[in-house]
Amino acid sequence: MRMRELEEKTGVNREVIRILLRKGLLPEPLRLARNQAEYDETHVRAVAVVRELQKGSRLTLDQIKELLDGNGLDSGAGAQTYQHLEELLAIRFGLAETRLVPLGAIAERNPMADKDAHTFEQMGMIELVNDGPEPRLSLTDARIVEIWAQIRELGFNEETGFPPGNIAFYRDAAEEVAAKEAAVFLKGSAGRITEEKAAAMLQGALPLMLDFFGLLRLKAFMRNIHEAVDASDNDAS
Repeated sequence: MRMRELEEKTGVNREVIRILLRKGLLPEPLRLARNQAEYDETHVRAVAVVRELQKGSRLTLDQIKELLDGNGLDSGAGAQTYQHLEELLAIRFGLAETRLVPLGAIAERNPMADKDAHTFEQMGMIELVNDGPEPRLSLTDARIVEIWAQIRELGFNEETGFPPGNIAFYRDAAEEVAAKEAAVFLKGSAGRITEEKAAAMLQGALPLMLDFFGLLRLKAFMRNIHEAVDASDNDAS
């Protein structure tokens, strides 16, 4: 749906909706073009949850944002407030999303999208939903396909020796790291903090941990490159 329909369904005007987007209280819409965005029922529900928090819990938008960021958890907010916050958090993280992107829409921008998507599905990296005239995929999976298209543009393709199958190890590495992260978090938090606090901690920490792990990976990658170059130089001499 477009912005006008979202206004009609929520009873909230576009200026307020844009404020909610800027504050990170709504998930980003699907950007079809520079000035064209597509919304869906998750946005309708997210707006409704924010309004319930404003009216029922008498929270301001800034207070809602602080609670979602893990601040003000001891403010005396009731259980109903946290129930709404958890729902809003799930929507923001895509855990409650119902939106599926047609693979054809991605293929319009990326000619290799269909082939790459099916390859990634065979590798267990993404899931294609085949319940209609064409395959569809979640926003997260669509983003994975689009990122690979950007990597292709840099020259990493079949012609240069970098087919998608070369990165199958990422799936196994991600599964292993995620399993260990979950185990460590659950063991450390069990009986020590509330579920609300745990959810808030995760919401704030996950983006930071991605950066943290990315930097460690970058250091390891550069070290391995340097070691390989040094070994090659030694063999040549």
